[in-house]
Amino acid sequence: MDSFFDIGVEPYYENRGSPVRLFQGDCLEILPRFMPNSIDMIFADPPYFLSNGGITCHAGRMVSVNKGDWDVSRGVEENHKFNLAWLSECQRVLTENGVIWVSGTAHVIFSVGFAMQQLGFKLLNDVIWFKPNASPNLSCRYFTHSTETVIWAAKNKKSKHIFNYDLMKQMNGGKQMRNLWEIPPPQPSEKTHGKHPTQKPSKLLERILLASTNEGDVVLDPFNGSGTTGVVALKLGRKYIGIELSQEYLNLTVKRLQDEFRTPRLQLNAVKVSH
Repeated sequence: MDSFFDIGVEPYYENRGSPVRLFQGDCLEILPRFMPNSIDMIFADPPYFLSNGGITCHAGRMVSVNKGDWDVSRGVEENHKFNLAWLSECQRVLTENGVIWVSGTAHVIFSVGFAMQQLGFKLLNDVIWFKPNASPNLSCRYFTHSTETVIWAAKNKKSKHIFNYDLMKQMNGGKQMRNLWEIPPPQPSEKTHGKHPTQKPSKLLERILLASTNEGDVVLDPFNGSGTTGVVALKLGRKYIGIELSQEYLNLTVKRLQDEFRTPRLQLNAVKVSH
């Protein structure tokens, strides 16, 4: 196992001989322990700061938008300071040609993009993820929210990022793939062991990883959530590091990863789960 996995922090979950480590805690406390220039790709789905007591529609029912204390806004300036802090650490641990993908809605993505410019990232694309069966707008005072933005950026202006152009063109029927991606939300099969309120579909992560990484690359998700990034990374032969505050979602991730271990490629025996 690569030495950077040994960071002086006990993993919440590891698998002997396998390319996966999960850590429990705040990414702002754990990321500084990683060696610089050690991560090939980062996918981050940070808090959108949407938990404001409002309502939304889910499965035909009116439900609260509140997701947890981690999603409560601290005010525009504090939210931006937070984005600057975790993005700065992500930039430090990326390899010289490493890239980061960050998803978000209008509530957070403009702060993320501005922070990236302040830190000197090289902005590559803004991908629009279109959700064909998005929930209706209950207030009837706005257009129905049916997209999220995913910013793709390289570590700095000198980075020579990976882009598997030919594969993307092949996946798009022989035509150049555009930055508008129509991908449904997570399917029921992706929620067999439970779900996360901001869970991303596996197909979205598959496209992201296939576009910008190669087999054996190291993928990091500083906001692990339900572990979709890790599940897809292992499926595609990448190494994975996940950081997550919640024990509940770490346990959900472990269950999903163990499903992947049952495949012929990943017949591995789990050796540690901290509690």
